[in-house]
Amino acid sequence: MGKVIAVASGKGGTGKTTSVAAIASCLAVLGYKTLCIDFDAGLRNLDLSLCMTDFTVKDFMDVVNGQSALMEACSESPQIPKLFFLAAPASFGHDEQSAAMMKPVFEEIREEFDYCFLDSPSGVGTGFKLAHANADMSIIVTTGERPAMRDAQEAASVARDAGVRDLRLLVNRVQPRNFKWLNATIDDVIDAVGVQLIGVVPEDRSVFQALHSNVPLILFKKKLAAYDFLDVARRIAGEDIPLRQR
Repeated sequence: MGKVIAVASGKGGTGKTTSVAAIASCLAVLGYKTLCIDFDAGLRNLDLSLCMTDFTVKDFMDVVNGQSALMEACSESPQIPKLFFLAAPASFGHDEQSAAMMKPVFEEIREEFDYCFLDSPSGVGTGFKLAHANADMSIIVTTGERPAMRDAQEAASVARDAGVRDLRLLVNRVQPRNFKWLNATIDDVIDAVGVQLIGVVPEDRSVFQALHSNVPLILFKKKLAAYDFLDVARRIAGEDIPLRQR
Protein backbone atom coordinates (compact mmCIF):
# COMPACT_ATOMS: atom_id res chain seq x y z
CA MET A 1 0.00 0.00 0.00
CA GLY A 2 1.44 3.33 -1.06
CA LYS A 3 1.71 6.51 0.98
CA VAL A 4 0.22 9.93 0.19
CA ILE A 5 2.41 12.82 1.36
CA ALA A 6 1.27 16.43 1.36
CA VAL A 7 4.13 18.94 1.17
CA ALA A 8 3.26 22.36 2.50
CA SER A 9 4.65 25.67 3.71
CA GLY A 10 3.16 28.51 5.66
CA LYS A 11 4.45 31.09 3.18
CA GLY A 12 5.91 31.33 -0.29
CA GLY A 13 9.62 31.39 -1.02
CA THR A 14 10.63 28.37 1.04
CA GLY A 15 11.31 26.15 -1.97
CA LYS A 16 8.32 23.88 -1.36
CA THR A 17 7.63 23.01 -5.00
CA THR A 18 11.33 22.45 -5.69
CA SER A 19 11.41 20.13 -2.68
CA VAL A 20 8.44 18.11 -3.95
CA ALA A 21 10.09 17.61 -7.34
CA ALA A 22 13.51 16.83 -5.88
CA ILE A 23 12.36 14.31 -3.26
CA ALA A 24 9.99 12.57 -5.65
CA SER A 25 12.71 12.36 -8.31
CA CYS A 26 15.08 10.81 -5.78
CA LEU A 27 12.54 8.19 -4.75
CA ALA A 28 11.99 7.30 -8.41
CA VAL A 29 15.76 7.01 -8.94
CA LEU A 30 15.82 4.68 -5.92
CA GLY A 31 13.30 2.46 -7.73
CA TYR A 32 10.01 3.55 -6.15
CA LYS A 33 7.07 4.26 -8.43
CA THR A 34 6.25 7.85 -7.51
CA LEU A 35 3.47 10.24 -8.48
CA CYS A 36 3.49 14.03 -8.07
CA ILE A 37 0.18 15.87 -8.09
CA ASP A 38 0.06 19.65 -8.37
CA PHE A 39 -2.58 20.81 -5.87
CA ASP A 40 -1.95 24.51 -6.36
CA ALA A 41 -4.73 25.21 -8.85
CA GLY A 42 -4.11 28.95 -8.85
CA LEU A 43 -0.33 28.98 -9.33
CA ARG A 44 0.69 25.77 -11.09
CA ASN A 45 4.47 25.40 -11.32
CA LEU A 46 5.25 21.81 -10.35
CA ASP A 47 5.55 20.80 -14.01
CA LEU A 48 8.45 23.24 -14.38
CA SER A 49 10.37 21.79 -11.42
CA LEU A 50 9.76 18.26 -12.75
CA CYS A 51 10.86 19.32 -16.27
CA MET A 52 7.56 18.00 -17.62
CA THR A 53 5.84 21.08 -19.01
CA ASP A 54 5.23 19.51 -22.42
CA PHE A 55 3.90 16.21 -21.08
CA THR A 56 0.61 17.20 -19.42
CA VAL A 57 -2.76 16.86 -21.11
CA LYS A 58 -5.27 15.89 -18.43
CA ASP A 59 -5.54 16.94 -14.80
CA PHE A 60 -6.46 15.52 -11.42
CA MET A 61 -10.13 16.48 -11.58
CA ASP A 62 -10.51 14.61 -14.88
CA VAL A 63 -9.79 11.48 -12.84
CA VAL A 64 -12.01 12.48 -9.90
CA ASN A 65 -14.93 13.22 -12.24
CA GLY A 66 -14.51 9.93 -14.09
CA GLN A 67 -13.52 11.55 -17.38
CA SER A 68 -10.18 9.76 -17.43
CA ALA A 69 -8.60 6.65 -15.94
CA LEU A 70 -5.82 7.36 -13.45
CA MET A 71 -2.91 6.00 -15.45
CA GLU A 72 -4.25 7.53 -18.65
CA ALA A 73 -4.11 10.97 -17.02
CA CYS A 74 -0.63 10.54 -15.49
CA SER A 75 2.46 11.39 -17.52
CA GLU A 76 5.77 9.59 -16.97
CA SER A 77 8.97 11.60 -16.93
CA PRO A 78 11.07 11.16 -20.07
CA GLN A 79 14.22 11.64 -17.98
CA ILE A 80 13.47 9.62 -14.83
CA PRO A 81 11.63 6.28 -15.15
CA LYS A 82 8.99 5.59 -12.49
CA LEU A 83 8.40 9.32 -11.91
CA PHE A 84 4.87 10.42 -12.86
CA PHE A 85 3.06 13.75 -12.88
CA LEU A 86 -0.61 14.74 -12.69
CA ALA A 87 -1.48 18.38 -13.24
CA ALA A 88 -3.76 20.61 -11.21
CA PRO A 89 -7.06 21.77 -12.72
CA ALA A 90 -7.81 25.42 -13.30
CA SER A 91 -9.76 25.41 -10.03
CA PHE A 92 -10.81 23.14 -7.16
CA GLY A 93 -14.08 22.91 -5.26
CA HIS A 94 -12.77 23.45 -1.73
CA ASP A 95 -15.30 21.71 0.49
CA GLU A 96 -15.96 18.45 2.34
CA GLN A 97 -17.83 17.01 -0.63
CA SER A 98 -14.80 17.54 -2.86
CA ALA A 99 -12.54 15.77 -0.34
CA ALA A 100 -14.98 12.85 -0.18
CA MET A 101 -15.09 12.60 -3.99
CA MET A 102 -11.29 12.41 -4.05
CA LYS A 103 -11.04 9.60 -1.52
CA PRO A 104 -11.61 6.70 -3.98
CA VAL A 105 -8.99 8.17 -6.31
CA PHE A 106 -6.43 8.30 -3.52
CA GLU A 107 -7.21 4.68 -2.65
CA GLU A 108 -6.46 3.78 -6.27
CA ILE A 109 -3.27 5.85 -6.13
CA ARG A 110 -2.13 3.94 -3.04
CA GLU A 111 -2.64 0.69 -4.94
CA GLU A 112 -0.80 1.88 -8.06
CA PHE A 113 2.12 3.87 -6.61
CA ASP A 114 4.63 3.49 -3.81
CA TYR A 115 4.52 7.22 -3.04
CA CYS A 116 2.30 10.13 -4.03
CA PHE A 117 3.32 13.73 -3.33
CA LEU A 118 0.80 16.56 -3.22
CA ASP A 119 2.22 20.04 -3.82
CA SER A 120 -0.07 21.94 -1.47
CA PRO A 121 -0.72 25.66 -2.00
CA SER A 122 1.26 27.99 0.25
CA GLY A 123 -0.62 29.23 3.29
CA VAL A 124 -3.30 27.45 5.29
CA GLY A 125 -6.42 28.17 3.28
CA THR A 126 -8.98 25.81 1.82
CA GLY A 127 -6.55 24.43 -0.77
CA PHE A 128 -4.14 23.45 2.00
CA LYS A 129 -6.93 21.67 3.88
CA LEU A 130 -8.08 19.87 0.75
CA ALA A 131 -4.54 18.62 0.08
CA HIS A 132 -4.31 17.26 3.63
CA ALA A 133 -7.77 15.67 3.74
CA ASN A 134 -6.52 12.36 2.31
CA ALA A 135 -2.82 12.59 3.26
CA ASP A 136 -0.96 10.00 5.34
CA MET A 137 1.96 12.35 6.05
CA SER A 138 2.69 16.06 5.86
CA ILE A 139 6.13 17.57 5.27
CA ILE A 140 6.28 21.22 6.33
CA VAL A 141 8.96 23.18 4.44
CA THR A 142 10.47 26.24 6.07
CA THR A 143 13.59 28.37 6.00
CA GLY A 144 15.39 29.67 9.08
CA GLU A 145 13.73 33.09 8.84
CA ARG A 146 11.34 34.09 11.62
CA PRO A 147 8.29 34.78 9.40
CA ALA A 148 8.70 31.40 7.69
CA MET A 149 9.05 29.59 11.02
CA ARG A 150 5.96 31.28 12.47
CA ASP A 151 3.92 30.37 9.39
CA ALA A 152 5.31 26.81 9.44
CA GLN A 153 4.14 26.43 13.02
CA GLU A 154 0.64 27.48 11.97
CA ALA A 155 0.73 25.14 8.97
CA ALA A 156 1.65 22.23 11.24
CA SER A 157 -1.25 23.08 13.56
CA VAL A 158 -3.76 23.19 10.69
CA ALA A 159 -2.39 19.90 9.29
CA ARG A 160 -2.97 18.25 12.68
CA ASP A 161 -6.50 19.66 12.77
CA ALA A 162 -7.05 18.08 9.33
CA GLY A 163 -6.27 14.69 10.86
CA VAL A 164 -2.65 14.21 9.75
CA ARG A 165 -0.63 12.69 12.59
CA ASP A 166 2.68 12.01 10.83
CA LEU A 167 4.26 15.47 10.45
CA ARG A 168 7.88 16.16 9.48
CA LEU A 169 9.94 19.32 9.09
CA LEU A 170 12.24 20.13 6.16
CA VAL A 171 14.52 23.12 6.75
CA ASN A 172 15.37 24.36 3.28
CA ARG A 173 17.62 26.99 1.69
CA VAL A 174 19.90 27.01 4.72
CA GLN A 175 22.67 29.63 4.73
CA PRO A 176 25.08 29.02 7.62
CA ARG A 177 26.22 32.66 7.74
CA ASN A 178 22.64 33.74 8.49
CA PHE A 179 22.35 31.24 11.33
CA LYS A 180 25.70 32.44 12.66
CA TRP A 181 24.55 36.07 12.55
CA LEU A 182 21.35 35.14 14.41
CA ASN A 183 23.31 32.98 16.87
CA ALA A 184 20.79 30.25 16.05
CA THR A 185 20.83 26.55 15.11
CA ILE A 186 18.61 24.05 13.34
CA ASP A 187 17.45 22.94 16.79
CA ASP A 188 16.00 26.42 17.29
CA VAL A 189 13.97 26.00 14.10
CA ILE A 190 12.70 22.60 15.26
CA ASP A 191 11.70 24.08 18.63
CA ALA A 192 9.94 27.03 16.97
CA VAL A 193 7.87 24.87 14.61
CA GLY A 194 7.35 21.90 16.93
CA VAL A 195 7.70 19.19 14.29
CA GLN A 196 10.17 16.29 13.96
CA LEU A 197 13.01 17.00 11.53
CA ILE A 198 13.31 14.98 8.33
CA GLY A 199 16.03 16.94 6.55
CA VAL A 200 18.20 20.03 6.15
CA VAL A 201 18.97 21.34 2.65
CA PRO A 202 21.48 24.14 1.93
CA GLU A 203 20.98 27.10 -0.35
CA ASP A 204 22.44 25.92 -3.66
CA ARG A 205 22.78 27.79 -6.94
CA SER A 206 22.54 24.51 -8.84
CA VAL A 207 18.80 24.41 -8.00
CA PHE A 208 18.34 27.55 -10.10
CA GLN A 209 20.67 26.29 -12.81
CA ALA A 210 19.01 22.88 -13.08
CA LEU A 211 15.53 24.42 -13.32
CA HIS A 212 16.54 26.74 -16.14
CA SER A 213 18.46 23.97 -17.91
CA ASN A 214 15.32 21.78 -17.86
CA VAL A 215 17.24 19.03 -16.07
CA PRO A 216 15.94 17.34 -12.88
CA LEU A 217 18.16 18.36 -9.95
CA ILE A 218 19.27 14.79 -9.17
CA LEU A 219 20.58 14.48 -12.77
CA PHE A 220 22.28 17.88 -12.88
CA LYS A 221 26.09 17.93 -13.02
CA LYS A 222 26.48 20.26 -10.00
CA LYS A 223 24.07 19.18 -7.31
CA LEU A 224 25.08 19.84 -3.71
CA ALA A 225 21.49 20.14 -2.47
CA ALA A 226 20.42 17.04 -4.40
CA TYR A 227 22.34 14.79 -2.03
CA ASP A 228 20.42 16.18 0.94
CA PHE A 229 17.13 15.68 -0.90
CA LEU A 230 18.26 12.13 -1.61
CA ASP A 231 18.83 11.64 2.12
CA VAL A 232 15.28 12.86 2.78
CA ALA A 233 13.93 10.39 0.22
CA ARG A 234 15.82 7.54 1.84
CA ARG A 235 14.47 8.52 5.28
CA ILE A 236 10.92 8.51 3.88
CA ALA A 237 11.64 5.01 2.56
CA GLY A 238 12.55 3.91 6.08
CA GLU A 239 16.35 4.11 6.05
CA ASP A 240 18.28 5.45 9.03
CA ILE A 241 20.31 8.23 7.44
CA PRO A 242 22.28 10.72 9.62
CA LEU A 243 22.39 14.40 8.78
CA ARG A 244 25.34 15.51 6.67
CA GLN A 245 27.98 17.51 8.50
CA ARG A 246 29.14 20.67 6.73
